[in-house]
Amino acid sequence: MTTFLLFVLILVAAFASWSFARQKARQLRREAGLSDAERAIVADQVPLSRALPAPLRAGFEAQITDFLDQVDFIGCDGLEVTEEMRLSIAAQACLLVANSGTWYDTLRSVLVYPGAFRSRMKDHNGYVVTERMTVRTGESWSRGPVVLSWADTQAGADRPHDGHNVVFHEFAHQLDDLSGATDGMPDLAPGQDPAEWRHVFEEAYAQHLYRVENHRKTLFDPYGAEGPQEFFAVAVEAFFETPERIRDHAPEVYAQLSRFFALDPAEWAQPR
Repeated sequence: MTTFLLFVLILVAAFASWSFARQKARQLRREAGLSDAERAIVADQVPLSRALPAPLRAGFEAQITDFLDQVDFIGCDGLEVTEEMRLSIAAQACLLVANSGTWYDTLRSVLVYPGAFRSRMKDHNGYVVTERMTVRTGESWSRGPVVLSWADTQAGADRPHDGHNVVFHEFAHQLDDLSGATDGMPDLAPGQDPAEWRHVFEEAYAQHLYRVENHRKTLFDPYGAEGPQEFFAVAVEAFFETPERIRDHAPEVYAQLSRFFALDPAEWAQPR
């Protein structure tokens, strides 16, 4: 019995020592931020990151190092995930939380395909469940993982003003899911009124749905008509990529997202 207890104590001490060393190393990396080479990769791979206001940059870089420490990147269909890919995805994901204090608490892995991938979907109609295969550029699962097409991830980052970014979209779902349900109603910023959020987004979603159903031009990606959760995700894409347009034509939506993210991208000097 004494030998067993001694063995357990040694294991506990070894684990505590390993855990402390790991936390210390992580803290040192966080304080150091990105290396010059990593910073150059982020600036090249994610042009929009260059517009982030200077006071937020140190925290943004620390978040990227935290993300890289926390998340495993898994290449699929033979894809080898490079450092550039990891930094690009991490930087895009961290732009969403650069100033909000929110974090991807449950995310542990990102799966990366070379291009669009096939996914099995289930449709529920009462007791009837229908399965179908669909081609997708991204997926977000509750509590992780996130699945991405690298071709579409790269295209979204390279075109920072077209309103389409698959990483922003899927990580918006991750933020939405932190509330316990992916339903377009995330955990809001301190002091933000849930009733006001619901009123603004329900009205904006209804208008969007009407325009899509009547084949009219829309302010947000038509895919947002798939449901409130998808409308929230496409609104996030537009908020970061076409902020002036959203501020001018959907000011209430812009104001809610600005409070939620604690960011005002319409005032950033946008990269060209």
